[in-house]
Amino acid sequence: MADTDQQATFSFQAEVKQLLHLMVHSLYSNKEIFLRELISNASDANDKLRFEAIANPELFEDQPELKITVTLDRDAQTLTVSDNGIGMTRDDVIEQLGTIAHSGTAEFLGRLSGEAKHDSQLIGQFGVGFYSAFIVAEEVEVSSRRAGLPETDGVRWSSKGEGEYSVEAITKAGRGTDVKLKLKSAETEFLEKYTVNALIHKYSDHIAFPVHLIDGEDSGDEQPVNRAKALWTRPRSEIEDEEYVEFYKHIAHDFADPLVWSHNRVEGKREYTSLLYIPSTPPFDLWNRESPKGVKLYVQRVFISDEATQFLPLYLRFVRGIVDSSDLSLNISRELLQQDPNVAAIKNALTKRMLDLLEKLAKDDAEKYAQFWAAFGTVLKEGIVEDPANREKIAGLLRFTSTFSKASEADRSLSDYIGEESHSGDKIYYLTAESPAAARNSPHLESLRDRGVEVLLMTERIDEWVMQHLTEYQGKSFRDVSRGELDLESDSKEASVQVEPSKDEKQLLKKIKRSLRDRIDTVRISDRLRESAACLVFKENEMGFQMRELLKQAGHEAPEDAPSLEINPDHPLIVRLESESDDETFDLLAKVVLEQATLIEGQPLDDPAAFVKNVNHLILGDSGEASA
Repeated sequence: MADTDQQATFSFQAEVKQLLHLMVHSLYSNKEIFLRELISNASDANDKLRFEAIANPELFEDQPELKITVTLDRDAQTLTVSDNGIGMTRDDVIEQLGTIAHSGTAEFLGRLSGEAKHDSQLIGQFGVGFYSAFIVAEEVEVSSRRAGLPETDGVRWSSKGEGEYSVEAITKAGRGTDVKLKLKSAETEFLEKYTVNALIHKYSDHIAFPVHLIDGEDSGDEQPVNRAKALWTRPRSEIEDEEYVEFYKHIAHDFADPLVWSHNRVEGKREYTSLLYIPSTPPFDLWNRESPKGVKLYVQRVFISDEATQFLPLYLRFVRGIVDSSDLSLNISRELLQQDPNVAAIKNALTKRMLDLLEKLAKDDAEKYAQFWAAFGTVLKEGIVEDPANREKIAGLLRFTSTFSKASEADRSLSDYIGEESHSGDKIYYLTAESPAAARNSPHLESLRDRGVEVLLMTERIDEWVMQHLTEYQGKSFRDVSRGELDLESDSKEASVQVEPSKDEKQLLKKIKRSLRDRIDTVRISDRLRESAACLVFKENEMGFQMRELLKQAGHEAPEDAPSLEINPDHPLIVRLESESDDETFDLLAKVVLEQATLIEGQPLDDPAAFVKNVNHLILGDSGEASA
């Protein structure tokens, strides 16, 4: 039997202390967010009980009807949000309310600025909505009992948000959780029935459980104030855009509006309803492919999972929403779900629907699509590798800067590239580089720019990996302008003419190769260069710098194939090199040319200090000290 006098005091996790301080002292606008978060948490608790009760109906005890209650007590100056859902044990309370178990906590705290509107949006994005209660409350008390445990196994958590919280055992008759807020003297507006009623209608009308509002002065009034009907079950014609937006904020715990959404019901061989959203801002853990992702899964309106990852591919992990199916077994487990043939069919259909939605967004609203691309474009690129069946469709959604782009222009699509009047060949030219500046100033573009050939500029770390799998689009093949010998075809304004090196040039190439030995594969006269002295070129099928770096970061060995060195025989530095008769100075000059080409590619030098010494020696002559 629990000892109701037993009480323990704990210190908050360090991150929680910081968060509470910022909540209490920095966030002043949009205070009403606390009510939405607490009601959403109560709804989640009811959903979880309904799921667990499928296998264990006794968890309902003597209360089969699930609901949420908001109670106002003006005399005590308290607002209480109660549910009769799954409830918590003592360990649950300490784990869930005393710590923030998210890897992105530090990032969240780093992004808080004290700018109230911006920061209140981050609260939902980072899943710390419970703590928003301290914006309006001077003290928060949580009483809970997990369904199925005896009444004596209740627990009470309380805190004033000042660095500590206490936990004690209590006797609690009903299962579920009560969150009682002792409101600050300046926040009594949230004790007004009209105000709270309006907030419930605004934020929680779509929740699938009745929300009752009890006024301390009118305790007999306990009629639901929301529709208590799952929004996705209603016909689209009856749902306002504002309701779709609020439902998104409820399920995604995001305070920013979604960019676009798709609500669809499928009937016939397979029956299911989907309501999927594309957010306007990325979640903090977007790049953690191992973190929980997926949509909420319901089977015949019974909640099954918060993280049903089987219904969308990983490259669409930013999508939020729900899937409610009539074709999956209610006692389904994760293993069975993965093997259910209906799941694969639904996944294919939902993937196509989301790609079609993005295609429509790109066509109808270029500004919103640009916002989507800035937030999620890099993730979408993963689909080129991971989803061969939809590769062409995904490729059409990609956006690039190019040598034809102006600073004021939006990124271009592959269709834009192919549609240019100057494009009449069967190639799509592109260049991968470490940064936009490195791409635009790359020596590989010099002759192409002179000939009026457009080149797509790819500067993200995954681009080389992606382009290994994207070999053609609409019948036109991709050509990396930094690989192999450049041989422009009829789509350029001026055909490329390969000129045989002169006898002196052949001698120079041989001498450079001997000087640089195994640091390069071959040396040749370049058809790429007009202004630069030299550039590095890999063979067609060799791995470039970006891909090698990706492998190293992943803990794998990267190939060490040496690139070729292409030189511009008309450049003064190469002319100077050719005229050099002293072997030691020639070797020094050749090394500097190679290392300049390496730096231009955005790659680090093995020995930067030696490079500086060699350059100084060449500038100062005998007074400078060369490095071997």
